[in-house]
Amino acid sequence: QVQLVESGGGLVQPGGSLRLSCAASGFTFSNYAMSWYRQAPGTEREWVAGISYTGGSTNLGGSTNYADSVKGRFTISRDNAKNTVYLQMNSLKPDDTAMYYCYTTRNGRDYWGQGTQVTVSS
Repeated sequence: QVQLVESGGGLVQPGGSLRLSCAASGFTFSNYAMSWYRQAPGTEREWVAGISYTGGSTNLGGSTNYADSVKGRFTISRDNAKNTVYLQMNSLKPDDTAMYYCYTTRNGRDYWGQGTQVTVSS
């Protein structure tokens, strides 16, 4: 079955960096777009970044898109050989504090990971 497992969250000071990882299994990873979402307490889950599928034998790449709030600070990437999608987060702000979730959709069904907590605080 489809599984998404996030890791890499933690406590970081403002201006710091973190790299989140999402290990995927149970489907042909390279054939599916992947996204990161986040949810802060008391707010709705919001889309952060997305990367397109690449298919075939291409190991890296895919077109990317970002929410305006993270553009220029966050970078999404994928490694199809490792069935993993990453979110590099730089210049972190307290407003980036949230639970971060990996997401994909397959055959009309949505799949979410369990989330990894990111806390930006001095």
